[in-house]
Amino acid sequence: MAVARTRSVALMGVTGRTVEVEADVGNGLAGIHLIGLPDTALSEARDRVRSAMVNSNYPWPDARIIVSLFPASLPKRGSQFDLAIAVAILGAAGVVPAERVVEPFFLGELGLDGRIRPVRGVLPSVLGAAKHGDVTVVVPSANSAEAVLVPDVKVVPVAHLRQLVEWLRKGDDPPEPEIEECAEPPKSSTAPDVDLADVVGQPVARRALEVCAAGGHNLWMLGPPGTGKTMLAERLPTLLPDLELDHALEVTAIHSVAGVLPPNAPMMSRPPFINPHHTATSAAIIGGGSTIVRPGAVSLAHRGVLFMDEAPEFPRHVLDALRQPLEAGRVTVSRSAGSVTFPARFMLVLAANPCPCAQTEDQGEMCRCTPTVRRRYLGRLSGPLLDRIDMKVPVARSSRRELLADRQFVETSKTVAERVLVARERAAKRLAGTQWRSNAEIPSSVLHADYRPPAEAMRPLTSCLDSGSLTARGLDRVVRVACAVAWQT
Repeated sequence: MAVARTRSVALMGVTGRTVEVEADVGNGLAGIHLIGLPDTALSEARDRVRSAMVNSNYPWPDARIIVSLFPASLPKRGSQFDLAIAVAILGAAGVVPAERVVEPFFLGELGLDGRIRPVRGVLPSVLGAAKHGDVTVVVPSANSAEAVLVPDVKVVPVAHLRQLVEWLRKGDDPPEPEIEECAEPPKSSTAPDVDLADVVGQPVARRALEVCAAGGHNLWMLGPPGTGKTMLAERLPTLLPDLELDHALEVTAIHSVAGVLPPNAPMMSRPPFINPHHTATSAAIIGGGSTIVRPGAVSLAHRGVLFMDEAPEFPRHVLDALRQPLEAGRVTVSRSAGSVTFPARFMLVLAANPCPCAQTEDQGEMCRCTPTVRRRYLGRLSGPLLDRIDMKVPVARSSRRELLADRQFVETSKTVAERVLVARERAAKRLAGTQWRSNAEIPSSVLHADYRPPAEAMRPLTSCLDSGSLTARGLDRVVRVACAVAWQT
């Protein structure tokens, strides 16, 4: 009886859990048995592994093979275990030295011809393996640029099973990953070829965009179509500074798990911009899945912007599902197989027309909607959701004269982004020693304990709170926005 042991990684959301893969080749009826809570894709690994080994000219053991995935109580999903299973069987069969496969981690899906195909979630998987210290991780060549982003990890890129077996047999130095693109990772473009200078005639909205970028605040724009609401939202990411290294790794890990990481950008250094359609389901916005839980739009927009155009057209239960992520900065998706938590700290931008017909009376057009229809339309945005919006800006249509006059006051995104960066640096200096980077992240208790404005400045706000025209959460929002404005001056 021969037993070989190696390691792989199972993903629980964006967290990697070490999985020990054991292969036992012994006497008994020939066949392979996979145990350890595998899903359908993993159960099919037995056929992929067998074909890959045979087509790579390695003998398939004519014996009883048992492959165990430990811990047995942890559900395993996906095809990233193929390579580890194949290596464990090769070690148990004596094709490769068993002692050579104990320490490394193996990630990759096998093709029937022995090619090693790329898989999702390599970055969070390597981050999970890196918790064990100085480790070696074998990954598909197509995923090497993503894997080398993790420091203090030896990455071994392989393209074919034969290449891996020869390296394990000979013990030579592993092939070096191609890191040309990773030395200076290209910046992922959130909205190419857009600039704030393109928006003319909306000076108040442009100023609101700058304040939101400086403090990380949520924004609601209300106005008829054609006034530039979508243009303003698309240009908000251009005002935000580059992601810090730890934030960039978080964002890249989420997009890697979702399988939407740009192939030419292993590291996402720019804040993402996510713009879902109003027909999107709750699972598409929050996250979900029947077997493998995938991150939704709120997580894909982590450290960036989530823009919901025509917000009243979204189902109300989808809009109300945003309330918990906006407060907590994370979202927990519960399914029968367990619960998965994804980070979801984003800036929410809502855009809405004043009524379904979207006609305005100030330009000589006659609105056909009754007051009841208007209230019902905007009533789809619930009060608790709007209470979590920091700034509400009306966006009206501009006349030709206003458009011509405003052209001399427009500024480029680069100019505004410099002021936003200064404001963020001031906020970071004031919040030094804490885990928060902007005033939008400060908890309410700490906001009123350590960063509360003077009593004289708070007097108008407390009067509104006493009269009921302002809620306690609304009071927090006003204070945060005021801090963002103050840090810009």
